[in-house]
Amino acid sequence: MKVLLGLKGSTDPAQYRNRIQYHPDVFEFYLDQHDLTPEGRAHLQDAIDEAKAVTSRIVMHQPMRYGKWFNEMVTPKKEMPDLYHFLRYSSDTLLDLAVKNDIQLLLHGSYSRQTQHFIDLYPNFETAQHVVFERLDEYAKQGGNHIMFENSISPLFFYGDPHMDQVIFDRNYRLAFDTSHCFIKNHGSNDVLAASLAKLGDHVVHYHLVDSMGLTHDSLTLGLGRIDWARVLPLLNPKASSIFEINLADPTKATEMLKSYDYLKQVAANLD
Repeated sequence: MKVLLGLKGSTDPAQYRNRIQYHPDVFEFYLDQHDLTPEGRAHLQDAIDEAKAVTSRIVMHQPMRYGKWFNEMVTPKKEMPDLYHFLRYSSDTLLDLAVKNDIQLLLHGSYSRQTQHFIDLYPNFETAQHVVFERLDEYAKQGGNHIMFENSISPLFFYGDPHMDQVIFDRNYRLAFDTSHCFIKNHGSNDVLAASLAKLGDHVVHYHLVDSMGLTHDSLTLGLGRIDWARVLPLLNPKASSIFEINLADPTKATEMLKSYDYLKQVAANLD
């Protein structure tokens, strides 16, 4: 069973050059709002060119924040025009870049920390969630094979509930599956995580492999949390890419990601 070396870093040369020296199978750029300025876009293109010399499997993660706000798909246009503009501008601009470079763009269906504030700007929860799916439908059509949507711990877009998983499955989205988000959302249940991985697997094109105790967003090195990786590993779509999305002691060093890679290789060896 092959385990991919998937690494993640920002467009800071100290980060992405540290990662690409290990010749990863997959590299994910974790972007911020400064990467969307004219200078930032030029620098991002240069960074993509450097990474493509090592691997063709490259993902761009849309900026999580704009100022103090999370870049929520549910952002209402009238009430939060600046954030809405950045949501649309960053999505469209990065999608054009993804198509141009034949790489992937990851958008979040939702986040979690400020979600209730956004929901409260709508008449009810159902209206807010409808807006999310309407926009995801739009970007799924626009992005084709260059776009994917990631789950959160938010009630607006998550994995692990059979009804929600079926709704997402039926929409035929290309999915990014964060193992810890599903695990935490479902109170540390390996049974729910396994069922969701199995249900959605055919639509998953990218994984964020990260451990957790199942209580908070702790982003642990694999093997240090409560996720049953011997159970998870056989359920991953072998055609999908993956990265290790781990909290790092030093952002310029991939140490904890490399430890996770070594751990998962040992799990795979034991399964074989």
